[in-house]
Amino acid sequence: METVLIIEDDSTMLRGLRDNFELAGYRVLTAADGAQGFDEAMRVRPDLIILDLMLPKMNGYELCRELRAEQLDMPILMLTAKDQESDIVLGLNLGADDYVTKPFGIKELLARCAAFLRRRREGAPTQFTFGDCVLDVSGHVFTRGRQEIKLSPKEFELLHFFIQKVGCALTRERILHAVWGYDRLVTPRSIDRFVTALRQKIEPNPQRPIFIQTVREFGYKFEC
Repeated sequence: METVLIIEDDSTMLRGLRDNFELAGYRVLTAADGAQGFDEAMRVRPDLIILDLMLPKMNGYELCRELRAEQLDMPILMLTAKDQESDIVLGLNLGADDYVTKPFGIKELLARCAAFLRRRREGAPTQFTFGDCVLDVSGHVFTRGRQEIKLSPKEFELLHFFIQKVGCALTRERILHAVWGYDRLVTPRSIDRFVTALRQKIEPNPQRPIFIQTVREFGYKFEC
């Protein structure tokens, strides 16, 4: 039985979520504020966290950042009443995996959580194929047309991150935090130079990229 931790300060919503997830067969733990949520997450290490952003004592943004700083890698799905893009992007940059804007359908929420947990059960793949390219994570080898192409350590890590987020629009800030952490020597605009270099090695025509696509005034998206 997989464990879901729900962190929500609205008692009515918390009770409704708990009942629905228990009916779906999950073991459910709850917390009504950010500080309690942090303690429960550290104590139990749940399989998935549902996290409201507007919480007392420690808000959802702070809590998400602290959990990732502690190397907890379970999926975190944000619940937010805000629909401003900047609020959503901030949460994703701090380590959340997805978000649902209130009001939401419980069936959709359950389906998203089930998908995250299924991928977690199956484990992360170690080999990815796109076009005539293969990224072998376990062997740390990248081939294109059966020919090995040398990638720098950060180019390799950047490509691996892109592939894991296929189809997702990613801000430069999110890419920076995922691949470089909080290295102050690398800026969000530095990402552009790395992307340009990576395109030269993986794209059939780097001037018209089909894999690493630019999302205007936002960042990048990987398609395959």
